[in-house]
Amino acid sequence: MTLRLPAPDGGVRTYEPRAEPARFTVGGPPLTSRTVFSAAHVVADPYADTSPDGAAAVDWDATLAFRRHLWSHGLGVAEAMDTAQRGMGLDWAGAAELIRRSAAEAKATGGRLACGVGTDQLPPGEHTLARVRAAYEEQLALVEETGSQAILMASRALAAAAKSPDDYCAIYGQLLRQAAEPVVLHWLGPMFDPALAGYWGSADLDAATETFLRVIAEHPDKVDGIKVSLLDARREVELRRRLPDGVRCYTGDDFNYPELIAGDERGFSHALLGIFDPLGPLAAGAVRVLDTGDSKGFRELLDPTVELSRHLFQPPTRYYKTGVVLLAWLAGHQDHFAMVGGLQSARSLPHLARAYELADGLGLFPDPALAETRMATLLGVYGVDQ
Repeated sequence: MTLRLPAPDGGVRTYEPRAEPARFTVGGPPLTSRTVFSAAHVVADPYADTSPDGAAAVDWDATLAFRRHLWSHGLGVAEAMDTAQRGMGLDWAGAAELIRRSAAEAKATGGRLACGVGTDQLPPGEHTLARVRAAYEEQLALVEETGSQAILMASRALAAAAKSPDDYCAIYGQLLRQAAEPVVLHWLGPMFDPALAGYWGSADLDAATETFLRVIAEHPDKVDGIKVSLLDARREVELRRRLPDGVRCYTGDDFNYPELIAGDERGFSHALLGIFDPLGPLAAGAVRVLDTGDSKGFRELLDPTVELSRHLFQPPTRYYKTGVVLLAWLAGHQDHFAMVGGLQSARSLPHLARAYELADGLGLFPDPALAETRMATLLGVYGVDQ
């Protein structure tokens, strides 16, 4: 069977789906050369009577099953991050429930879990620095109570309240001093969230980097690593070379991750990536090749995935979640293409069709026939008859 897909000129074109999936081994030895987290999406409850501005309705069984899928391949799960639509459909109440449930599941299965700590329980509007810090502290306490590692996420409220780099240093310093275990510091660029422009006290990234490094240098024993999502490979390499000994760099660069993870003669990045949600089995297999010292083989496996990742994360980058959830549906990890907040409508049909085509070409679908049937159904909803 061929599919009729939207063409760039506004017409349609034919595409011949692959007949057989690529083969990715489930499980295997633990990953040793790199620490790798997949930032995981949430599965909406399609039967809930909700509205885009209402509380998220989550299908907990399917959401937790997807985390078990990632753990089964040896990946860690980064929970309640932007991939889970944090701040874009999932509020703090939903995120807190997600953290509790995922932490219990991680304990039961032996999976590694790190959870996002933010300030999104604060209502829109201006807040004092003291209130921002209290919001952070509330979320940090919950994550630590579950026994999970904390990821201190960038805060929209802090970006609005801070008047200088010193304000960032003061807030993060107070949080790090009270953290029970070393945390991951997350620098999320404005391409992922426009409200975070000027984070660390400056729109000049060089100046912002100096403040970021100052926070780390003052508390190196409380920083497990940094997660950098600026989509700038050169800047990430320069930053990781300046980190104190023992502080990891987790790449969040969904454009350049193979080269950053492979590294160079002066170091490498670990990974905490949204693209490893759809690439989980392939990514784990590639890292196991890297564990043997075969950097070339690692790149041969992972480099071909970059085109898909750059497509999913193209501007406006913050809507990459739509493509991620589409691929989870096509791969059979959930029974529908619905998202909390109605975000399934955030990308165009041509964008979704190209995501399908690239993923199919990589052999990401365990059952290509199922993916083909589901894609045909979606095309039909949009009026593209097959």
